[in-house]
Amino acid sequence: MFITMIANLYLKIRAFIRHKILYIDDRPLVEIAISNGLKIGRDCNIQSECIIDWSHCWLIEIGDRVTLAPRVHILAHDASTKRSLGYTALGGVKIGNDVFVGAGTIILPNVEIGDRVVIGAGSIVSRSIPSNSVAVGNPARVVGSYEDYVAKRKKQMEVMPCYDESYTIGKITTEKKLQMQTAIKNQGGFVV
Repeated sequence: MFITMIANLYLKIRAFIRHKILYIDDRPLVEIAISNGLKIGRDCNIQSECIIDWSHCWLIEIGDRVTLAPRVHILAHDASTKRSLGYTALGGVKIGNDVFVGAGTIILPNVEIGDRVVIGAGSIVSRSIPSNSVAVGNPARVVGSYEDYVAKRKKQMEVMPCYDESYTIGKITTEKKLQMQTAIKNQGGFVV
């Protein structure tokens, strides 16, 4: 019991030093950003190494059911004028509902992305993207409609292999990995 009291006291002192003296915040970055004004909807999936402009997060709004794939950057400021003018340019970013933003995409200030949008991996979004569209490239430009994209993928699922949850990390066996590697080698496939 005495050891438990000492351990609890140690943890309280450690937390006090980290938060009040060293100003270390152990919360996840998204949680800190939300407490500083980031607006984020329900059922969002923010994957590893995403950078949401933490220094101006209150200028960013993310809708419901948005996926940010790994290494997406969302910027609400442009510091290129800071040294010469003494000021940093600011601009809001709004991402609608049901949006997928591909890996490595950069979203610049003063951009609005509508609802039901797919942004291709590696894109630079420097201007607004309308609802119900697919956009790719640098700068990102609309290349098709969301409905056509989904219909194309649905048709591919009829002829390509589709895998259930047993083929995902933490559940997949060595045999299933080899099976998947062989089956998708020349055509691709889909997993839950």
